Amino acid sequence: MKTYMKLGVNIDHIATVRQARKTFEPDPVRAAVLAELAGADSIVIHLREDRRHIQERDLRILKQTVATKLNLEMGLADEIIKIALDVKPYQVTLVPERREELTTEGGLDIVKERKRVEEAVKLFKKNNILVSVFIDPDREQLQAAKLVGANMVELHTGLYANAQSIEAQRIALHKLAESAVTARNTRLAVSAGHGLNYINVHEITHIMEIEELNIGHSIIARAVLVGMERAVKEMKEIISKR
Repeated sequence: MKTYMKLGVNIDHIATVRQARKTFEPDPVRAAVLAELAGADSIVIHLREDRRHIQERDLRILKQTVATKLNLEMGLADEIIKIALDVKPYQVTLVPERREELTTEGGLDIVKERKRVEEAVKLFKKNNILVSVFIDPDREQLQAAKLVGANMVELHTGLYANAQSIEAQRIALHKLAESAVTARNTRLAVSAGHGLNYINVHEITHIMEIEELNIGHSIIARAVLVGMERAVKEMKEIISKR
């Protein structure tokens, strides 16, 4: 039976362009409106400790204006947890965060940071905030995600997206598919993302257990050339052909 795959649009890089000049445009809030009008099922932002793109003000305005679902990616810093609990987005996605990285590199090591993650998950669930954890497609991490009480896992697709050979891509895709099945069998909802674009996303759409794809850079890069609405619509059309 054909199932509908949702699209979460990450608008961080709209803010990246704005912050390059420390000005007021382009506005992530306006970008979110256009993405939703084009069919985005959720809006994704990452409030980092270093505030390199999305600012706290963006988060607070988006909480009031997003008509679909606001998914806040965040590290485990006390300051960010406090802000998230105050703003109460629909969903938080816990991710690893290092100041020197260009973007999130690899999944959150829940096995290593289980106590800290578990504490955060309890806080968010107590406040009726859905909790997802961004992890590598690894059985041990999946088991840990279930144990800490997460509602959902977002599988890191970086190894697949960055594969340098057909064989490496095939192995990575198999691992993603296997992990998605394992997650669903333990009653964890499944999303996926990182490095996906208009070409490599096709194979991911065939993994039926994945309910949602979160894509940012590729859509924003396309939007620079053709506009936000067209860029989102084109991606929606691709993933709807699963």
